[in-house]
Amino acid sequence: MKTLLAIAAAAVLIIGLDVRAQTPETPAPTQPKINLTLEQRHIIKEIVKDLKIAPAPAKQDISLGTEVPSTIKLEPMPAQVSAKVPQIRSHLFFVEDSKIILVEAKDRKIVDVIE
Repeated sequence: MKTLLAIAAAAVLIIGLDVRAQTPETPAPTQPKINLTLEQRHIIKEIVKDLKIAPAPAKQDISLGTEVPSTIKLEPMPAQVSAKVPQIRSHLFFVEDSKIILVEAKDRKIVDVIE
């Protein structure tokens, strides 16, 4: 009987450890989803700065991959930016603390932050 209990306890431990070991953790993305050069970042910042867009009303989580709340007004990409940086033509953006936050239009997720 003691042997049977010991085997059962060992099996529970092994199965329990095995289940935890197989649970994958999804790390938060830390790399921008779009690849912009320093020159492209500068172009975007200069054009958007000249537009004098009102900043977001409150401190937002601007981590990559974060979904932007519907309370934040997203601006369409200016034509001047789209002409010079075509890969972000379909993206939206908002401004916070002099940072330009680029957002994927289809899911409102942050893809890059230009400081």
